[in-house]
Amino acid sequence: MKKSLFIGELLSRRDLIGSKVRVCGWIHNIRDIGRIKFLVVRDRTGMIQVVVKEGESPPEAVSEAEKVKLEAVVCAEGTLVRGKAVQGVEVKASRLEILSSPVEPLPLEPSESTKALLATRLNYRWLDVRNPAVSKIFVLESWVAWKFREYYRDNGFVEVFTPKIVAAGTEGGAEVFPVIYFGREAYLAQSPQFYKQFAVIAGLERVFEVGPVFRAEPHHTTRHLTEYHSLDIEMGFIDDYNDVMDMVEGFFRRISSDIRREEPVASIAEELGVEIRLPSRVPRITMREAYEILTSNYGKKLEQASDLDSEAERLMGSYALEEYDSDFVFITEYPWKVRPFYTMRKDEEPEWTYGFDLLFRGLEVVTGGQREHRYHKLLENLKEKGLREETFKFYLDFFKHGAPPHGGAGMGLERIVMQILRLDNVREARLLPRDPERVVP
Repeated sequence: MKKSLFIGELLSRRDLIGSKVRVCGWIHNIRDIGRIKFLVVRDRTGMIQVVVKEGESPPEAVSEAEKVKLEAVVCAEGTLVRGKAVQGVEVKASRLEILSSPVEPLPLEPSESTKALLATRLNYRWLDVRNPAVSKIFVLESWVAWKFREYYRDNGFVEVFTPKIVAAGTEGGAEVFPVIYFGREAYLAQSPQFYKQFAVIAGLERVFEVGPVFRAEPHHTTRHLTEYHSLDIEMGFIDDYNDVMDMVEGFFRRISSDIRREEPVASIAEELGVEIRLPSRVPRITMREAYEILTSNYGKKLEQASDLDSEAERLMGSYALEEYDSDFVFITEYPWKVRPFYTMRKDEEPEWTYGFDLLFRGLEVVTGGQREHRYHKLLENLKEKGLREETFKFYLDFFKHGAPPHGGAGMGLERIVMQILRLDNVREARLLPRDPERVVP
């Protein structure tokens, strides 16, 4: 039995009252008052009550209703009528078919799943996501990825699809997953960095990608995953890294303007009270300024040329909200010590770079910057980082035949969604998260 409409669509169609309809989904609730059974059927878009009444519904439908269990998958046909249900309409059943029924007690009650431990929820993720409060996360996440594609296509970017099996770690570190590749050494990609630069140098000029990346980082924090989806951009013929930040800021401006007016996310945003504070221009604060702000305003002292730790990010997020009424702040001119070899350094101050992070409510959600496009400078950078030229020969070859000034950024999809919805753990924003302990389901 196929659906005629999603339940959410059906609830909005008062013109269908009196018409025959078909709804399919899971049994969310059962109320039995003897000769009448009220079955609440749920799908991704909403819930509707199906009424089965002895003497009015066919005997076959009444018989099926006697057997139905919570979370059984059913389809019901009948007439859409006005009713006393919360939705104001209900289906007066003429046919009920049980497509599948639970074969054992539910280990996790979907309607109550968010009250369970996160580990339990992830163990039974197929039940957890049936909870409308959870499924809405992934509806919104899908929308964010779609808006990413929409925004960058609107700005002249071409979508590319790069390899996820690579010959060298992007950042030259040990945080990569080795794979056996026909007897040769290879790794799962930490980032599409090298290949999106390749695409710019190859003449595509502006590119983006939505794809998985892999980080062999043994972190057990609320913001780290070993596999996540990255939203990546790279653009050629830039004046400087401000062009890249402008393009990143534009994307978040698109999200903040559309989230309240586009369905299906507008109703989610209204229900959850989503509000994104974004001023006319996101503040851009250099790392050296950040050190001073952290010391003078919050008494937190970081060593010069060090990265921001999680507490420092949170404090800078608070500063942006207090001083600029902004949920976002760019931290710029990252120290060379903590940036990859391909980052462009300031000529007059080579210990600092044209690299940046974007913090969203005190969490880094974007990392980017201007890349070094000059072949001989790349060789110098590799040497200074203690990396072997031979390991990166395939990458260096891209730059031997003319490379435009370029830059780009990588954005963490799950972190963006986590911050929009103010989730407690990034694992909540990943359908099937992977961390150092979890490889199933």
